[in-house]
Amino acid sequence: MRTARQEALAVLLQPEPGLKADMARALRADGELGEAEAIAEPAGIPGRPAQPRLVAPAELKPRSVHTPEGRAALIHALAHIELNAIDLAADIVWRFAGLPPLFYRQWMAIAQEEALHFQLLRAHLQTMGHDYGDFPAHNGLWEMAQKTRGDLLARLALVPRTLEARGLDASPPIKAKLLKAGDRRGAEILDIILRDEIGHVAVGNHWYRVLCTERGLDPIQAYADLAARYGAPRLRGPFNLEARRRAGFEEPELAALQG
Repeated sequence: MRTARQEALAVLLQPEPGLKADMARALRADGELGEAEAIAEPAGIPGRPAQPRLVAPAELKPRSVHTPEGRAALIHALAHIELNAIDLAADIVWRFAGLPPLFYRQWMAIAQEEALHFQLLRAHLQTMGHDYGDFPAHNGLWEMAQKTRGDLLARLALVPRTLEARGLDASPPIKAKLLKAGDRRGAEILDIILRDEIGHVAVGNHWYRVLCTERGLDPIQAYADLAARYGAPRLRGPFNLEARRRAGFEEPELAALQG
């Protein structure tokens, strides 16, 4: 029997998006976690389908959501983010050994929710006459995961607390655009995603602070140092401060963010 961390690695290696989501939703944290096990990194991380074609972010031209093609492209972009989020959660489970059982259980639950988000968005995309892979996408989320694969503190600081937290800021204006374009189902899915992502970012915040305490680091200064070291994007407003507070960002952190 494979441990839960080995199962998470199998999710990460799976190239077919539908199977990856199904496998992620089937992850179970009630068996042997294998938390102390050192797992050698195999080839083929992450498993990816032949499509979509991955391009530089600058090559992705903005499209109007008031056209059917533009709305489909937007939903596709969101589905791509959620598929990457499955990989990010699976990667943090298998890659980093020696953490408390709660750490692995929480990130496996996150992988399950990210898989549901992908399935909801893909099903909605299919009602538009498209499927995942029909539009180009970029690789920014996974590139930061690669940069931070050797340091869990950096991973927590710069993936859930930075790139994924941007989703908290982006969700309300995207929802407003979809509603204005008459896409009520897309707006409903965004509400589900925002609700869950607040919890995901909160998990990242919790473990980031745990590690800062263990290493004797000030969380705000450590974040600034890590962002500079790993080339994190500079965050610009407007910020969804209410959602960020619910996700565990403290007032000094929000002040530094806005400054």
